[in-house]
Amino acid sequence: MLDLRLNFSILIVLSFSIELQKVVMAGHDNLNGSTDKSSSGMDDLPTFNAENMQNNMKVILYSRTFMAIIGGVIAGILGLTSLAGFIFYFLVMAITSAALMTNAKFSMHSYFDSWNRIVLDGFFGGLMSFVLFWTYPYLL
Repeated sequence: MLDLRLNFSILIVLSFSIELQKVVMAGHDNLNGSTDKSSSGMDDLPTFNAENMQNNMKVILYSRTFMAIIGGVIAGILGLTSLAGFIFYFLVMAITSAALMTNAKFSMHSYFDSWNRIVLDGFFGGLMSFVLFWTYPYLL
């Protein structure tokens, strides 16, 4: 049974890495795609394309929700209870943050207006999904 659990966990991690490879994060630039700076004297201010920022935030929300659900299923199958389950959730979210930073090639300011967008946004948002999908497999 433990071997089946480990194989299922490996399958889930591989599917998450495939999903991250499908998503291409778009950096900041102006609307016509060129990255030339304007000559108006405001060269120090970064400009972000709102559509790209919104897409990047959707990617983070989707990734965190997906990993919260998968982490909850894995925690339930492994039979984690109480504090161990919540520690597992925070570990899964930390791994998700690291995967998102790796996907952004550690240049978070090219894709987001602040570093805490990729590290902290949605960190607690998936907690209810995690608990829901944690308790259901545990009861089975």
